Amino acid sequence: MPHLVILYTPDLETEIEMTALCRALADAMLAVRDDAGGQVFPTAGVRVLAYPAAHCAVADGSGDYGFVYFNLRMARGRSEALRRRAGEALAAAAKTQLAPLLERRRVGLTLQVDEGPEVFDAKFGNLHPLFAKGG
Repeated sequence: MPHLVILYTPDLETEIEMTALCRALADAMLAVRDDAGGQVFPTAGVRVLAYPAAHCAVADGSGDYGFVYFNLRMARGRSEALRRRAGEALAAAAKTQLAPLLERRRVGLTLQVDEGPEVFDAKFGNLHPLFAKGG
């Protein structure tokens, strides 16, 4: 963790370069620093996943409205200031990436940052050792 999930209306599929958006948001997460300059999110833990909604309704249905929902989920232990800093970094990256889309049509954007408490949290696999310091 942290994991950022993007859910969007399927009409945006052809209007957003989703892979580029995911990469920009992952890079924004990796760039977040604490007050001592340390990286806040572990490189191997950063995930950005995007899905079109199978079904949706936006606003009153009278217009060609799109919607993108960003949900950052992170483990507990980071300060309020760091959680806010992460949210602001993601919002800035999303606004930059989506600016051309927002010039063409109406799209609602929501970004939420959530943190634990986890009932169960297992991390396994072989990705983290690739980014371990000294490893």
